[in-house]
Amino acid sequence: MTTTIHLIRHGHHALLGRTLCGRMAGVALDDEGRRDAEICAGLIDPPPTLIQSSPQLRALQTAELIARQYGQSVEIAPALDELDVGDWTGLSFAELDADPAWQRWNAERGSAMPPQGESMAAVQQRMMSHVAQLRRTHGNACIVLVSHAEPIRAVIMQVARIALDDFVSVDVAPASISTLVADSTGLKLTQANMKVPA
Repeated sequence: MTTTIHLIRHGHHALLGRTLCGRMAGVALDDEGRRDAEICAGLIDPPPTLIQSSPQLRALQTAELIARQYGQSVEIAPALDELDVGDWTGLSFAELDADPAWQRWNAERGSAMPPQGESMAAVQQRMMSHVAQLRRTHGNACIVLVSHAEPIRAVIMQVARIALDDFVSVDVAPASISTLVADSTGLKLTQANMKVPA
């Protein structure tokens, strides 16, 4: 039995690249994000049998646009939530650049942690546990998981055996698709960061 899992990052939103949104409420897709999500939906092969989403609005909107093309519904999966950036939630990147803790976080992602937030290792653990559960319960399925850059990056790094401190080597663009295939031989990364056409 083969399970295909497509990890899809939510589409573009107006604060992308300017603000560390984390789990900030009400961050919605913009026109570009909606367009890219619709294009992304057409790149999924074979058609999904299960679509799950992070609870965050931007991810849910992306998942719903994908689900509409396949006549599917969307399940909310808390395991797919964005990394909790704690006290940094809602700060601009300009503000963060002046914070030594932010500099350490970006230099030592495997051991550092956002203040009052979640470590990258914890994100990796919850994401990999969710993937393992899906493998046990959904054989011969095509599954779409709509999440965020850091959770998807954490899965890619685990499967590709890349150290968390090397996180900058793994790009996860908005509305990109990264694909895992699980069969009797194990779990393989067959595609990473496939971007929608411009």
